[in-house]
Amino acid sequence: MSFAVSNDLTLTIVYDNNPYNEELETRWGFSCLVQGLEKTILFDVGGEGSVLLKNMEKLEIDPKTIDLIVLSHIHYDHIGGLSAILEKNPFVTVYMPNSFPKSVKEEVKGAGAELVEVHGSKEICTDAYSTGELGIWIKEQSLIIETAKGLVIITGCAHPGVVNIIRHAKKLLKSDVYLVLGGFHLCWMNAWQIKSIINGVRKERVKKVAPCHCSGNLARKLFGKSYGENLVLSGVGKRIRIKDAF
Repeated sequence: MSFAVSNDLTLTIVYDNNPYNEELETRWGFSCLVQGLEKTILFDVGGEGSVLLKNMEKLEIDPKTIDLIVLSHIHYDHIGGLSAILEKNPFVTVYMPNSFPKSVKEEVKGAGAELVEVHGSKEICTDAYSTGELGIWIKEQSLIIETAKGLVIITGCAHPGVVNIIRHAKKLLKSDVYLVLGGFHLCWMNAWQIKSIINGVRKERVKKVAPCHCSGNLARKLFGKSYGENLVLSGVGKRIRIKDAF
């Protein structure tokens, strides 16, 4: 078990299709390491295990320091690196949506890791929560972190809708949102549609946004126009440190 050594929260994007650190490989998919909580959390594991592990090595992240793995949804670009991580560290607890197929659940159990199936909202560790399974066609969970500055929400692809996820998190923890980071699933939308989503996010009084993965360049550009310096330009290797978060 790894405990926080400061009051800071650090989010490191270790797998993404958007470049940031030129020394790291980009691939379609997403993974984000959360440090500073009671336990270290890896949210999603990307699509290719070899790329994930190579990026972690270059970022000097030891897979053995991971306590919990949270998988957002069943798509391969978010769960493909699971076996590679479990091979390096089978002593983790894996939180996955209840709707995941039996084969993935058996893979976790077969590696010797602990499996927690998630349906409703659930506390994962102190200050960290799952939204529970949201959505109709594609069931997806997001990660919510409660900080002194407000909620930090990490999404995989936001298939249930990023605004819906934000509203659910606010209702669940009765707090405003400081940062939303991850895939917003906007890369197939036109400017009018994206602006409508941005208006919805702003209406929920989200202070900062860090769209990456499947958000798309147009969405990142439009969020930048709307949020200015409160847009956190993100890609693989980006580290976001939130000081005095707890």
